[in-house]
Amino acid sequence: MGLDDKIGNAAEKLGGKGKEAAGEATGDDRLKAEGQSDQAKGDLKQAGEKVKDAFKQD
Repeated sequence: MGLDDKIGNAAEKLGGKGKEAAGEATGDDRLKAEGQSDQAKGDLKQAGEKVKDAFKQD
């Protein structure tokens, strides 16, 4: 996994946590759900990159 990918995925996950917290604080369920979705996307991208790395090592 490239450093740029790691940083991008972490930023997406962190941004999602921020959105979720803002949605929770304001009672905005849509924003909260969007934040949770962004976190899940970041996690999936990280998992995909790890799979790619595993195949590159063989």
